Amino acid sequence: MTPSKRISAITGQGSDGWEVFYRSRAMIAKGIDVVELTIGEHDIRTDPQILDAMHAAALAGATGYSLVRGHPKLRETIAARIQSQSGVATGPEHVLITPGGQAALFAAHMAACDPEDIAVHIDPYYATYPTTIRAAGAHPFAIQTQAQNEFCPTYNDLNQAPQGARSLLVNSPNNPTGTVYGPDTIDDICRFVCDRDMWLISDEVYDTQVWQGSHITPRNSPHMAERTMVVGSLSKSHAMTGSRLGWVVAPVDVIEKINDLVTTTTFGVAEFIQLAGLFALGLGPEFENQIAAPFRRRREIALKILQDFPDITTVPPSGAMYLMVDLRKTGLSGEAFANRLLEDHHIAVMPGESFGHAAAGHIRVALTIDDARFAEAFRTLCAYAQGIVDG
Repeated sequence: MTPSKRISAITGQGSDGWEVFYRSRAMIAKGIDVVELTIGEHDIRTDPQILDAMHAAALAGATGYSLVRGHPKLRETIAARIQSQSGVATGPEHVLITPGGQAALFAAHMAACDPEDIAVHIDPYYATYPTTIRAAGAHPFAIQTQAQNEFCPTYNDLNQAPQGARSLLVNSPNNPTGTVYGPDTIDDICRFVCDRDMWLISDEVYDTQVWQGSHITPRNSPHMAERTMVVGSLSKSHAMTGSRLGWVVAPVDVIEKINDLVTTTTFGVAEFIQLAGLFALGLGPEFENQIAAPFRRRREIALKILQDFPDITTVPPSGAMYLMVDLRKTGLSGEAFANRLLEDHHIAVMPGESFGHAAAGHIRVALTIDDARFAEAFRTLCAYAQGIVDG
């Protein structure tokens, strides 16, 4: 027997671009000391007071079936938070809780797309975007952006999408580039989806990690609330990656249909985790700033080190926990450089090619180890690259 064509087609054809990561993990399993600058995982764990709240909720009995749509107080709190940030009227009826942002991305595409529809996304992209679209039965179409435009899509870029495309997925602050979309980019995105009568799916899980400028949600642009679904999560904002607590914000009629979907798939999120999330949100912006602060510091460390290496450049990240380093002057692909760096210096980074075609010749560096070790590893990386350029 063979698995269905539907599930076999999720990953598409060829490499998934993560071989360097798998190699680094295999080396670590053998006892080799590898500096991992690969995945977006905080170097701190979930705060003990959040875990205490989770434990207390479980002991108090919040271990049975939860409401599929999510705990009412949590949905109310998320709605109020989003309304405060965006200025768009948002009630709990607009919010549905999911097991992490990834489940929210899948649910949003299931709500937006019929089988065989075309779903557009931006390149570079988070690795699961095309696979999520295929899992929803649609066909991914990537819009390539340019490093010289800070990886921001323009209206002309977006207009390369096929006529009849059903949805557009955007992500700001962006993984993997660290780009934060400014007003002009947001205007182009909104104008495009309105002109094409498309759904917009806005992945905003890094909205608390902004180093320059400000986070703008397209949902607050004219005529956008009725065609926008926002994906959010506590993974990055509260270092709760393993708790799997996310949400979709969408028009009420869409939330009703997503509720039907999750009733037949995840059937909700554990209530004790939701109550821990409610407690975490109650810690306020100061706590969120504490979680984000290490990545802001390491960004500054990296930009200072880069001043000593004129041929190794970056588009300075305006947000998120990553740095996209341009290594094209080495003459190597991002994948070739990452493999050589891992072999010669036991430093693991992600090739730009892992995130599509637009970042070919780049590497993504995660700002996710302590400051001193990060500075040492990043300087070694830059010196290694500069040595290749100098021959």
